[in-house]
Amino acid sequence: MIKVESISRLYGNFKAVDDVSFNIEKGEIVGLLGHNGAGKTTIMKLLTGYLEADSGSILVNGHDIADDPEIVQTLIGYLPENLPLYQEMSIIDYLDYVAELRGLSGKNKFDAIRNVIDQTELQAKAFQTIATLSRGFKQRVGVAQAILHRPSVLILDEPTNGLDPTQTQHMRRLIKQCAEDAIIILSTHIMQEVDALCDRVLILNNGKLDLDERLATLQASHALYLETDVTEDVLIKILSDLNEVEMVEFLESQTGCNSYSLHMVDQTDARLLIASVVNRISSTGKSVYTIKTQKHNLESVFRQVSVAKDASDAA
Repeated sequence: MIKVESISRLYGNFKAVDDVSFNIEKGEIVGLLGHNGAGKTTIMKLLTGYLEADSGSILVNGHDIADDPEIVQTLIGYLPENLPLYQEMSIIDYLDYVAELRGLSGKNKFDAIRNVIDQTELQAKAFQTIATLSRGFKQRVGVAQAILHRPSVLILDEPTNGLDPTQTQHMRRLIKQCAEDAIIILSTHIMQEVDALCDRVLILNNGKLDLDERLATLQASHALYLETDVTEDVLIKILSDLNEVEMVEFLESQTGCNSYSLHMVDQTDARLLIASVVNRISSTGKSVYTIKTQKHNLESVFRQVSVAKDASDAA
């Protein structure tokens, strides 16, 4: 478990992190989001012990990083955005070097290196010099060094940077696999990665924690998305006596297919409402092409949080 209480960090007179608190449990994949300069990198450096907080405390599995930095650092794996690689070394030599830094030796070291090479699919490149690798393969080597010692906390800064779609899918599977035994903190600008991986989101703005929420809660909306050949006026009549539908919002029309957002009243069972809407439209001889629960777009949520914060600061 990570327990962060009221940490702050200044660079001169600039407060990069301002009274931030959060807890993270084993098995969680948490997205750390924010604009450039929001404080994400400073938070990650504080969690790894690379920087010291000016105030507040950080506990990892019960160990205070201020009192036991070396113990905490043995529990953490870290992939910074700028990959910590020695370009002149081969992959196998580099991982051997990292393993020794982590205190591994003998069979334990051999098994750890073999396992991470398999996990990151680096078998074919294991004896190749790092400088000759593509960005995608260098990224895999960076992840391999971060997970080599099976850390309890894995901090990943832009882990899919430079990966092609196939490599990205593999990286997602690997991160989820690591989360079975560890806490994962994922910092990225790619909202699709947050969508695909994260259970929870922390949004930073100007050094402050503006939002700490489950991803499912952020994306939940009280609306259904509907595609049908029914016109707007007819659809309103069809659904007029359905008390669960608060409003029918027309979205767009494309070659005989109209799309709508059906806003639901609170506490509505979306599955039952979907069945009712489909039955009513079908009974008129018309077609339902798509109907599903509508999700809030994460990028929109991120913008709304940032705009709301900026507006409150201006006031």
